[in-house]
Amino acid sequence: MTSVTTTCRDLSELTASAQTACKLLFQECYKVGIDYIFITETYRSQARQNYLYEQGRTRPGDKVTWTLSSNHTSRRAWDIAVAPPRNLYDISTLSKIGAIAKKLGITWGGYWPSGQYDAPHFEIPTNWTMPKGFKLEGQVIVPSNSKLKVQLIVEDKPKEKDDETMKFTNPTTENAVRDHIKQSVDKKWIDKSWLDKFDSGTMTTGDYEGLKLIIAQRSA
Repeated sequence: MTSVTTTCRDLSELTASAQTACKLLFQECYKVGIDYIFITETYRSQARQNYLYEQGRTRPGDKVTWTLSSNHTSRRAWDIAVAPPRNLYDISTLSKIGAIAKKLGITWGGYWPSGQYDAPHFEIPTNWTMPKGFKLEGQVIVPSNSKLKVQLIVEDKPKEKDDETMKFTNPTTENAVRDHIKQSVDKKWIDKSWLDKFDSGTMTTGDYEGLKLIIAQRSA
């Protein structure tokens, strides 16, 4: 069993929707140049939530949470910090992230009223879905320490081969080309497979250009 003093930074401990939302948030931050942030906590057991709530109340230290009921325990919340040389909870950076989060339907604790204000905190409602116009564009690397940077790894899509198959808008031209190929087959200048290729619609313009050279050489 995990100790109440141990912080969980594992993104996979969140719900599937929260994982997606968190990755989307980090992706959108990365795209505007905010790649120097990292996760400080994801899932939190109720026992740990109780332990943190006691700090500054029945246990020495500054208060770190205002509630015994947190969405960390329901696996729908995560905390973010800012890497050096900026302040760990640089409000300028967190405010920019909060504005991005708002567009994504993600709740930022920095918008909460006094007494509940929690700038590093982000969470989603139970019915969160990917907002229209957004998508995960690749593999999003969400750092769990200040030594790593946010990354977005997008695989290059293989280039689709140009469709170079011969196409005819004029039936007369198409018939003339076929006759040319058939006559060459009949004269045994080329193999019948070329005519079959033409009839099946798989002959490319490159094939035909090469074929014309072969025919010209053998008819000379």
